[in-house]
Amino acid sequence: MTQPLAKEKSSARPFHHSVDGSLHCGEVALEQLAARFGTPLYVYSGDQILERFQLFQSALSGRDHLICYAVKANSTLGIIKLLAKAGAGFDIVSGGELQRILAAAPDAANRVVFSGVGKTAPEIDLALDANIHQFNVESEAELELLAARADRKKQRARFALRVNPDVFAETHPYISTGLREHKFGVDIRKARELYLRAAKKKWLEPYGISVHIGSQIRSASPFGDAVSRAVELVNQLKQNGITLRAIDAGGGLGIDYHAGNFNPAAKVREYASALKKSLANFDGKLIIEPGRFIVAQAGALLARVLYIKKNGKKTFIIADAAMNDLIRPALYQAHHEIIPVTPRKGRTMTVDIVGPVCETGDFFARDRKLPRVELGDLLAILDAGAYGMSQASNYNTRMKSAEVLVQGKSAKLIRRRETIEDLLQQEKF
Repeated sequence: MTQPLAKEKSSARPFHHSVDGSLHCGEVALEQLAARFGTPLYVYSGDQILERFQLFQSALSGRDHLICYAVKANSTLGIIKLLAKAGAGFDIVSGGELQRILAAAPDAANRVVFSGVGKTAPEIDLALDANIHQFNVESEAELELLAARADRKKQRARFALRVNPDVFAETHPYISTGLREHKFGVDIRKARELYLRAAKKKWLEPYGISVHIGSQIRSASPFGDAVSRAVELVNQLKQNGITLRAIDAGGGLGIDYHAGNFNPAAKVREYASALKKSLANFDGKLIIEPGRFIVAQAGALLARVLYIKKNGKKTFIIADAAMNDLIRPALYQAHHEIIPVTPRKGRTMTVDIVGPVCETGDFFARDRKLPRVELGDLLAILDAGAYGMSQASNYNTRMKSAEVLVQGKSAKLIRRRETIEDLLQQEKF
């Protein structure tokens, strides 16, 4: 029998302390997974991933909708297959991500929307051949290229213009995308002209409009504001004889990375309510692209304590995981809760938790209060299911971690640990 982490709703994170104090994912002990698969190790709760997906399905019931999981958040094939079986669509930003869909869930290709500012001709051709749901076009030049490739193949290309609604969302500047000065999308004031021009192209089908204002946004109101501006443009185009049948509201709904209470179901209901209110005068399909919200809290990165080191007044916990495994703290100064998998009695320590990579920026936490740990102890870095493995690298010639998917009592290896042979076989000398 397990108990939820203190001060948290059980639905916020799938990691629980058992009666003996050890940390579990579902019904599986994390110490057992680390012993079996080694560390660093990513562990995901498949049960929670499906639960989060169903929250969106339930909140949007009653209207035509498609939930397209944002593959960039975590592109592991096992997670793609899990969500595809549940009926998810997919938001992709590269031809490589499309290849992942075709490998893990080929029947889901017609539920794919293709975003991204730098689509190449081969990527567009691949998507046309796969008969994806729609292209989210991000520039006038891309629209011309899409028209040329569709004409060459004599295939109809269904598209939505991604417009910048000029809505400010309070988030990290690196992941804000909805203003005119950002590289994404086209100025909403120019969109009408582009739709009118595209409507004259034989193999282009103006199908929808797309807005995406950023990531890790905690308030629902900016999403509603962005969709309201999209609806205004839809109504203007209708007067010009162009009927758009879908509005893609993008993704970006945020989570709570800290230790406080967080109610995912209430947050999704609030988000869905804001969208529905803005769509009151639009009866077409709603497309949304959640990524982080579905997978982030379902995942944890497990790491072993290698050394405990003091430099002056500083105490460093040196773990076997590093910034190449999880770069968010170094890149965004992002916060992740970190807890011992098997807590010890004793005084709390104030420490920096760092990795072995040769960079001062290789850290997971600074001046963090942590229960007492000793050499060989296992740490769980929480909320690491999104933008962890998908941003992992081989910096310092470190091998990428293994990944395990837990459902109920079962634990399945969905990515084996990378080996030095895997790396070297790609190179010639």
